[in-house]
Amino acid sequence: MSIFDKPLDRRASDSIKWSKYAGRDVLPLWVADMDFAAPPAVLERLQQRLSHGVFGYGGAWPALTEAVLAHLEDEYQWRVEPEWLVWLPGLVTGLNVACRAVDGDVLTATPIYPPFLSAPHFSGRALHRVELACQDGHWQWDKNALSAASTASRLFLLCHPHNPVGRCWSRDELLELAAFAAARDLIVCSDEIHCGLILDADKRHIPFASLSPDAAQRSITLMAPSKTFNIPGLGCAFAVIPDAGLRRRFERAMNGIVPHVNVLGLAACEAAYRDCSDWHRELIAYLAGNRDHVEAAVNALPGAKMSHVEATYLAWIDVRELRLAKPAAHFEAHGLGLSDGADFGAPGWLRLNFGCTRATLDAALCRFSKACQHT
Repeated sequence: MSIFDKPLDRRASDSIKWSKYAGRDVLPLWVADMDFAAPPAVLERLQQRLSHGVFGYGGAWPALTEAVLAHLEDEYQWRVEPEWLVWLPGLVTGLNVACRAVDGDVLTATPIYPPFLSAPHFSGRALHRVELACQDGHWQWDKNALSAASTASRLFLLCHPHNPVGRCWSRDELLELAAFAAARDLIVCSDEIHCGLILDADKRHIPFASLSPDAAQRSITLMAPSKTFNIPGLGCAFAVIPDAGLRRRFERAMNGIVPHVNVLGLAACEAAYRDCSDWHRELIAYLAGNRDHVEAAVNALPGAKMSHVEATYLAWIDVRELRLAKPAAHFEAHGLGLSDGADFGAPGWLRLNFGCTRATLDAALCRFSKACQHT
């Protein structure tokens, strides 16, 4: 029995995920928040920090910085200088700051995590969208759509690995994107929050900024331990910005609106990157098993289909053949709370979070099947 099979009752807790359907028999598999306890080493480090008893404003200390840099080099062969780090209370904050820091229009590809669509608007920037292409069940960049994209854009928002389609972009794909960015003189803000969740053994995450010196100089990389180690509520993330001028612009855009990082989040970050490799290996194996289970179940149903998920714990499911006016509401009526594809720029699709116990997933897939059969 895996440690991830242990059920944890979150219904009476502060969980946004579970409280959304309070009082209703609906399994919540929507927001990207796993139902697993944080790694023991993280919990131990938090207990140590709590015992200190003082929770004033905090900042990164040398051992934390060293843990982050060692993690990036060990996992991705990416050597980062300490001064390139800018600490943030969350990845969404980083997306919004990037839109404020770079003058000009913003370009991204849909379907995409909803804050990619809202951040430009909040920053007073025009947003241009291209569509990803899905050919033979495989999501990829639409080169024709990119070449026809607005030349007024100065910032490209990249989701890498991709939420919601689950792609782990290959080196060749990233190099083509880097060449496109260089030809258009684009800054690339790469959201790499799911980089620790590569599920296929033959794939590996390649940070966009590690591709070449030019890619590094035009990059803002956003990372956090929150998704991989299930600690999003602790509010700790960071940007890696090699170019000093771009880094100054980013930091100026933070002034007056971005708060200090949570001190417990900083403590958890150090432990997560330094002491949780065994826990992480077991997590990936468990999630890969869940992924396989979801893919087999969904693709066996008439009216539903999904592509192979290479990374993340999120399944992107096409239910357009069911011809539902409101897909998310239909599945909620059958006891299953999923993310509505319309929020990602893709009506008729649903996103399912399989970061849960196998027992919960089995129950959810049973409800999913019944919802597909009763349309």
